[in-house]
Amino acid sequence: MNPEVLEDTRWTGDSPAHAPPTLDLSRDGAAVWVHGLTRSFESGKKIRKTVVAVDGIDVAIGRGELFGILGPNGAGKTTTMKILTTLLFPTSGEVRVAGFDAVTKPREVRRRISLVTGGDNAGYGILTVRESLWMFSQFYGVPNKDSRERSELLLDKLGLREKADERINRLSTGFKQRLNFARGFMSDPEIVFLDEPTLGLDVESARQLRAFLREWMAEKAGQRTVVLTTHYMAEADELCDRIAIIDRGKILATDSPHGLRQIVSADRRVVIELDAGTPTDALARIAGVRVIRITTPSEKGTIAIHLGVSEGRAMRQVLDSLMVEGRAVHNLSTHDPSLEDVFVAIVGRGLNEDVGGDA
Repeated sequence: MNPEVLEDTRWTGDSPAHAPPTLDLSRDGAAVWVHGLTRSFESGKKIRKTVVAVDGIDVAIGRGELFGILGPNGAGKTTTMKILTTLLFPTSGEVRVAGFDAVTKPREVRRRISLVTGGDNAGYGILTVRESLWMFSQFYGVPNKDSRERSELLLDKLGLREKADERINRLSTGFKQRLNFARGFMSDPEIVFLDEPTLGLDVESARQLRAFLREWMAEKAGQRTVVLTTHYMAEADELCDRIAIIDRGKILATDSPHGLRQIVSADRRVVIELDAGTPTDALARIAGVRVIRITTPSEKGTIAIHLGVSEGRAMRQVLDSLMVEGRAVHNLSTHDPSLEDVFVAIVGRGLNEDVGGDA
């Protein structure tokens, strides 16, 4: 963001009630607009092969939206984020961020965005937390008065006050990650890209960061935009206005968390806990039953079979089948479809299952 704009755009920390934004997803009106995005690279030393990390992505993210990107390891999330933040050129396609072409005008894009990466280096170890925040503000040309006000506010909001004058190299991993998060907001960016921002944080620290994020967006509803990648389904479900599910470089579905759930809502979700080694072939052959996934054996030596059951009669047949096989049912529960159920139904595997490489 330009220094002249920053001087008149002061973040105070006040949070009016958030109203869902009316999204303009047009090429010129969207915060992020992507069409036909591809990225490929050569891999291998002796035998060279072309790897397609991003394969024809089309997506539009509205101003004021908190947009999530979910995908297994190696699905193309990190590559996409690098392209959107001008750290990597696309092989083909058009990318517009904050109204500017990310390829031909990367400097204009960088003035208006920030990037927070989970597990990233927090900065120069000899600097204190307060000094580090000031340094990053100067990279964006933030006036000193605004820099002081924002850093003091962030110290309070993110629980860093007690560490303000401590050197970074003496901070715990959790406090370093809070600092990483804080420095991403020192420029009061239009768009914040968060790549696994709560990775490795304890539950309370992650909760505090999420609360801050909602507050920061609500203060200027419709003006501040967040693009988030996360491995935590609950985090995406809690925060995101819309979510794109990506796999093998392609976007498979985009909708609100509620809208995505409608994909599998016709089924009744049933979880049955059984002894490890229980065959599932017979269950899968029952009309109206779909085996969604099976968990690995627990310490008790049991597995959990997650089923989609479309009619009541089918559930009776499931239990009859287990009884005939002499399988003991340790526990049975029903629940509403979760975001994880949707993800598995669309992608065919869990979020933490690799597809070969970190793309």
